[in-house]
Amino acid sequence: MSHELELYPSIEPYHTEMLQVSDLHTIYVEEAGNPEGEPVVFLHGGPGGGSADDYRRYFDPKRWRIILFDQRGCKRSTPFAELKENTTWDLVSDIEKIREKKGIESWHVFGGSWGSTLSLSYAISHPERAKSLILRGIFLLRKKEIQWFYQEGASRIFPDAWDRYWNAIDPVKRHDMVKAYYEVLTGDDREKKLEAARAWSVWEASTSKLVQDHDLMDGFDEDHFAEAFARIECHYFINNGFFESDNWILDNAHKLKNIPTYIVHGRYDIVCPVESAFDLKKAIPHAELYVTPTSGHSLSEKETRTKIIEITNEIVR
Repeated sequence: MSHELELYPSIEPYHTEMLQVSDLHTIYVEEAGNPEGEPVVFLHGGPGGGSADDYRRYFDPKRWRIILFDQRGCKRSTPFAELKENTTWDLVSDIEKIREKKGIESWHVFGGSWGSTLSLSYAISHPERAKSLILRGIFLLRKKEIQWFYQEGASRIFPDAWDRYWNAIDPVKRHDMVKAYYEVLTGDDREKKLEAARAWSVWEASTSKLVQDHDLMDGFDEDHFAEAFARIECHYFINNGFFESDNWILDNAHKLKNIPTYIVHGRYDIVCPVESAFDLKKAIPHAELYVTPTSGHSLSEKETRTKIIEITNEIVR
């Protein structure tokens, strides 16, 4: 990277809507940038995180038609924090519903962290609809990745941040933290549910950047955000992402052979270790892999931000 790039100026969406995708779920969808521009769909992280205004700013608004949405149960989508009819394949179906509603033949697919999982799942399922994949912070939702971050591994790098996450669970249930959290997060005790949701969410925020960001941690500690984030993440993880096998994405990655793919991953990503990016690169050798040397997991860290903007600029130059 020759120089640091800043985000494009803030913009407002030119269209927003609530799209009913099932009898139960309605999702928030927005469009920003140029209505005649190159279409890109932005798949946010979590699962359960919701989209943010700054996500529009990684794309030149004069050249891109930027489509964001809040996945089922997230942020502005309803019903809030709902787990029923909320699976990877429901979300893949929702992406197709949005594409069809917008009259788009094919589009670029952007996703980071869980968004990379969903992007890959979508492109494997509908390879003819993905003009390119722009991926960041690769997460393949394998058991070893869940074990690393939620049971033992990352805990040794951030033992101070780990304490709150660990102590929110009864000691006799700590042998399976995801299962224990799931029981609390789907239980009837509202106070315990929110306490667990905040502990789960702040653990991720505490480890997302090379240097801890206390503003980010405070945002993840807010009840409304934490409830959806923790409940939906835990729901997906205890169900192994609703994949048929632990290695489903890599086993099916050959279906991506005709899709230009760009992968950006922080060398010091504690949430999603860089090993997964290398595993994906081996499965799709044509992909371009960029390891940012002093970044963690967050999209907003300067090296990751710069590389992503370089890629989105290159695609529409």
